[in-house]
Amino acid sequence: MSLPKIGLTLGDPCGIGPEIVIRLIQNFSQLPPCHLVIFGQKKIIESWAEILAFPQETWDGISREFGVTVQESGKEMKEIKPGYPSAESGQASFSFFKEAIEAAQKGEIQAVVTGPISKASWQMAGIKFRGHTEFLESLFSEALMSFWSERLRLVLFTHHLPLTEAVARVKKKALLEFFLVLERNLKRWNMGVEELLVCGLNPHAGEEGTIGLEETTEIIPAIVQAQSLGLQIEGPFPPDTIFLKALDQPQRMVVCLYHDQALIPFKLLSFDSGVNLTLGLPFIRTSPDHGTAFDLAGKGVASPRSFREAIWLAWRLLQTG
Repeated sequence: MSLPKIGLTLGDPCGIGPEIVIRLIQNFSQLPPCHLVIFGQKKIIESWAEILAFPQETWDGISREFGVTVQESGKEMKEIKPGYPSAESGQASFSFFKEAIEAAQKGEIQAVVTGPISKASWQMAGIKFRGHTEFLESLFSEALMSFWSERLRLVLFTHHLPLTEAVARVKKKALLEFFLVLERNLKRWNMGVEELLVCGLNPHAGEEGTIGLEETTEIIPAIVQAQSLGLQIEGPFPPDTIFLKALDQPQRMVVCLYHDQALIPFKLLSFDSGVNLTLGLPFIRTSPDHGTAFDLAGKGVASPRSFREAIWLAWRLLQTG
């Protein structure tokens, strides 16, 4: 049986992504059995290897032994300045990501694990997408942002939106469509989720209409209709207690209505080990649950744990999907 090919993107060349990729390769025995294809540039890797005092002969030996390859992507960078966003690094990280997605669409790789990008760098480069998921949504209408760790599983109804826009999207029809797409994808990849718990939007889930009406006018009708279609779904539950119902319950997933409703509890519990998984794609895409950490870039202290967990999750899904 041939080993799966998993693509890794370096992320922003001036953030901690390249450092983490090098640390992963340095400890290849801790990764699942696979061939890794790194979408980036050898020059960037060499620059970071020098910063980290990672010998070139060590890299070459690992590459030969385990079949790690570098897929040259994007325009060659003129300057790599760790710790600082730039238009050049934004364009480079977008090119790495875009070419990895194109390779997955062609079947050249079976999964994509993306390094962290800087939204500021993308904006400086004139890229219209706020992040990875927004780009994927432009290609795949059913793309959903979810987060996975040993202790908690979440999915976002909306993600990188101003709060006023996120609240305005909480409508019965959109919620029901979201529930159905989510259920279909959880079954497709055999994710082990048996029950969906839906967050309320307002404090105390609206307190029967006394602290907001969205629960009674939009959320509850969508849940009731989803139940009539056979979904195991309950709610809305007060946002300040719902996560306790799902904590250490891998068969339960919390449906969160906006970004921080999900990411505050998730990062509190699983900052170093959580994984971002995009559902609704014809291939697997995961990423570490952290950003570029410009304040740590170049200091040799970045942890590869979340990136490693992202690779393991992609590999496990390839075994069951």
